[in-house]
Amino acid sequence: MKKILIAIFVFYLFIPLVNAADSLNLSSESAILMDAVSGKILYEKNTQEKLPMASMTKIMSMLLIMENIENGSLKYDDKVLISENASGMGGSQVFLQKGEEYTVNDLLKCIAVSSANDAVVAMAEKISGSVDAFVSLMNTRAQELGLVNTHFANPHGLDNEDHYSTAYDMALMAKELLHHEDILKYTSIYEDYLTKPDGSQVWLVNTNRLVRFYDGVDGLKTGYTTEAGYCLTATAKKNDLRLISVVMKSPSAEERSSDTSTLLSYGFNSFKNNIVFSKEKSLGKVKVEKGKISEIDVYLKEDATELLSVTKKPSNYTFNIKINSIKAPVKKNSVVGTAEIIDNEGNIIKEVEIIVKEDIKQASFLDYLKQNLKFLTSGS
Repeated sequence: MKKILIAIFVFYLFIPLVNAADSLNLSSESAILMDAVSGKILYEKNTQEKLPMASMTKIMSMLLIMENIENGSLKYDDKVLISENASGMGGSQVFLQKGEEYTVNDLLKCIAVSSANDAVVAMAEKISGSVDAFVSLMNTRAQELGLVNTHFANPHGLDNEDHYSTAYDMALMAKELLHHEDILKYTSIYEDYLTKPDGSQVWLVNTNRLVRFYDGVDGLKTGYTTEAGYCLTATAKKNDLRLISVVMKSPSAEERSSDTSTLLSYGFNSFKNNIVFSKEKSLGKVKVEKGKISEIDVYLKEDATELLSVTKKPSNYTFNIKINSIKAPVKKNSVVGTAEIIDNEGNIIKEVEIIVKEDIKQASFLDYLKQNLKFLTSGS
């Protein structure tokens, strides 16, 4: 009898966490909750169902914009000329007029905050020359990210039978966008203004109301069309834990926000993020060949973390650091190696890239002379 009671008690201990996820009672047809760092799925409901994603499409559009800014082919203060095609876009818009000029910064804010279709078309034409070329780029990038159940027909998300994604793919898309942390400066804005060339202003208010009403939410993108219903890909951060949630085909804007809040609250109440090693902390110095400097500090590209249940204590980990030969010149943020994170049982649980955080210039002949002179006079 005692053995039976103990077995029942042990089983009962495991019920709350399982039921907490199973009993969320979301009204959305499809949903997912993901850890933004590891990509671990914390909750899922019909995550592979192909559905129209409406303006959540702009997550991919914003990703391509941010990647173009990062690679130097686009700058925040670059001017963008508004075409007739862009100005004539339907749906949500900020009423851009043909022949007007705006900066990339202005248009990116309009896309992130007001979900402006005219602004995203203008940016698509700026980057690729035409909307069709930009859409091709979107689909290529989706393939590179392994989004096997996603296809784009436009950069804005208006209904098209060849335009769809899944909650899982949207979460992966958002995870990639979050690598460009500057996007949060835009998606976290609740309200602002766009100043038109004639001096008039357009009020911009975030379509994601949770940016204002849920502590920690700082993005990412809502969506709505008749076919898609109400959608939202959101992200929030609390106590070093960043989560991504996606809800698709919610019955109303209120239920979209409610489902998202439920998912995020479940995640923050059930899990915690332990930083094993910070990306801000140097791993040590590594020798540089043919550089103006002889050695440089190296860092993890991202925090080495472990996702834990709130009741679990952190493990002890070791690192196996593998550094490539560093030969100048090397650009800032270049990957120079990897670090394997190894648990107590010797299992590699994750591999994180190692980078340098500053440019390394190639040494001149005079630099070599100085380095050799320093070596000779040091008595080594």
